[in-house]
Parts: sequence; structure tokens; C-alpha cells
Amino acid sequence: MSSIFSKNPGGGQAGGRPPAAIEISPEGVLAASRPASRKRGTESAHGNLHAFVPLPPGALVPGIEEPNLREPEAVAAAIRSALDELSPRSSAVTAVLPDTLIRVFVLDFDSLPGKPAEAIPVVRFRMRKMVPFDVERAGVSYQVLAQSETECSVLAAVIPGPILDEYESAVRAAGYEPGAVLPSSLAALEALDSMEAILAANLSAYAITTTIVTGQKLLLYRTLDLPQDPGRRIAEIQRSIAVAAAYFEDKLGARPRRLYYAGALPPGEFANSIADPELSVVEWVSRPEEGAMTALPQISFAGVAGALAGAS
Repeated sequence: MSSIFSKNPGGGQAGGRPPAAIEISPEGVLAASRPASRKRGTESAHGNLHAFVPLPPGALVPGIEEPNLREPEAVAAAIRSALDELSPRSSAVTAVLPDTLIRVFVLDFDSLPGKPAEAIPVVRFRMRKMVPFDVERAGVSYQVLAQSETECSVLAAVIPGPILDEYESAVRAAGYEPGAVLPSSLAALEALDSMEAILAANLSAYAITTTIVTGQKLLLYRTLDLPQDPGRRIAEIQRSIAVAAAYFEDKLGARPRRLYYAGALPPGEFANSIADPELSVVEWVSRPEEGAMTALPQISFAGVAGALAGAS
């Protein structure tokens, strides 16, 4: 998988995305950067530098209804503070946003124009009835997954234009430039270096995203908004995992034995909540012990790790 909303691929660096990334969530801003001495192909959560700055409760409420940033100055200040701790070597950063903001689809076409300027209107037209917001004003991007003489499979993503503007404006107000924008789970997939079939789940305070990947094929990408009531929330999480596991078995002919997990809950606590003894829960990306200057909370590092896996 690669960059979706990339304004300047590589942030001015040849060969990949910017060497710094931030994940913006209601809890705060997690920043990560690759040390200047790092070489491509040595990516890991522990090899990157990290910093986290919390946000005041209610400063950010993710959703497709604007505004998301109820306290934009506080969000910009957190972005600036987190990145300044790391002193990234470029002003361009990859911004990783909550999954619930960005709709992701795998679309099949008979053919697609080779030039992005001609392909984007075709992709936009296909999605016009697939999302509950104005596609003409939305941020739309795509990536060709597979192509032959008779068909073209495309990974497409769409985000409401005003929502994208909010987050990009906050990054710029912090003194940085959004070189690429990715949903959390799509970014995190790049942290999984395996050609085997993978079932993964990314849990936030607002939603759960389940994904199935085999090689370069994305078989499932499903984001479900979660209720805040604890009992209903657990039931929806269990149902989401059960549906994904059944889909995995249907498509691949075998029940999944391992679930890659990212989220605010510790893996053991999440495993207890899904109550599936046949499914082994493992961390999507292991948690570093310390940040550059401050302690790190119990949060997911998969999004920023994946964003930096494609960095130059």
C-alpha cells in the first residue's frame, strides 16, 4: 500500500514519503521521525524517534461532519510541540488521521486513464453515490492495485473537503507542511511485512477498522463507528471481529489463527473482550518504552510506523 492523499510525494525527498509522521487523534498527537542515519528497509517502531503531546478533552471530535477541530489552536500547538521535540529534518510530514474520516474502497474498472488528472474524475464519478457527503468537494485519491488488458483494480479513498482542510490547516499553523495524508489503518498496513494472509483490527475510542490483506491484495477494509455505551460497544467489537473472521474463512478457505491488533487497550485486554479462544491476538506494532523527551502512553504506534515505512 502507498500514499493516498499525497500533495508532494516524499515531501521534496526522492523515493518516498516524508521522514516524519504524526497521528492526530482525540487523545493527542503522536509524532515519529526516522533518524538521519536510518537506511530504508530497517523500519521498526523501536528504531524511530517518538513524542506524544495530549489534547484537552473535546478539542478534537472525529467525524465526517465539520468541524472536527473544536479547539484548532490547541491542536496546532500539540502538533508543533510533538514535532519540535524530534527536530525533523524536513518541514513536510505525513499526517495520519482517524479512520472514521476517510472512506476506503477497492473499485474495479474495465480500464482507467493512465494520467491521474484524467483518472481522478472517473474515480470520483464512481464514488458519487457511495458516500454520504459531496464527492465533488471531497479529497479523492487512488492507487492501482492490479491491472490487465481487461480490468483494473483500484484502491480509492475519499474524505470530505472541509474536513481535510481542517487538518491540513492545523499542520500548517504548526509550521509544517502536510506532504501526505493517510487513514490510520491504511497507514498501519505498511508496517506489516508479510506475504501471508493477515487479519488485523485497529481500535480507537470512536471506531474499529478490520482489514484482510494477502500479499498486495486488500480483501477487506471495514470501519464501524462504535457506540459509547460499554456493553453495546463490546458487543459491536465482538460482532465486527466475528464478521471479519468469517469473511477471511470464506475467501481464503481457512479460519484465521492470528489477529494483528492496534489500539488503546492492551492486547491482552482486547483479547479478553473479543472472547475468541481460537484467535491469537498479537500486537500490530510493539510499543516503544520511552519517547524522545517524555513518557509514552498506551496508544497505537502502527499508524506512524507504517507511514514511516514508506519514507525516504
